[in-house]
Amino acid sequence: MSDLENNVQEPEVKKRPYNLREKKLKDAAYRSLIRPELADELYDKILNIIVVQKKYRDPNYSAKDLAKDLQTNTRYLSAVVNSRFGMNYSCLLNEYRIKEAMHLLTDKRYADKNVEEISTMVGFANRQSFYAAFYKNVGETPNGYRRKHSERKK
Repeated sequence: MSDLENNVQEPEVKKRPYNLREKKLKDAAYRSLIRPELADELYDKILNIIVVQKKYRDPNYSAKDLAKDLQTNTRYLSAVVNSRFGMNYSCLLNEYRIKEAMHLLTDKRYADKNVEEISTMVGFANRQSFYAAFYKNVGETPNGYRRKHSERKK
């Protein structure tokens, strides 16, 4: 081997925190089979159940449960969630969980609650999934977010 070959370095691969993966765009054929009127109706019902009734706070509330509540099947529900919200069911729930967590982390009334207690309050089953979802949505850890916002208020 020549000296040149010995000095060849592998390109550095940037490690993503919390094992987050790049989002892949998929073009599923079944999405075109969704009737727009029915999808709009389901969209409103999904928002009502997930957001208004705050079902996102229940860590055990699955897509299967939502489909049952909406009297539809999970495959159709999944297609509607993907087409109308632009994300899958768990990302949808996590988005609302993170929004509420951001509020609770900066609200003085919850200053005595630690991050793990807040993650449970908003519906995360465990600390790891909360940290991963928070970092994915906000770009920083829950503790970092709380610290930054408490410094701003002073």
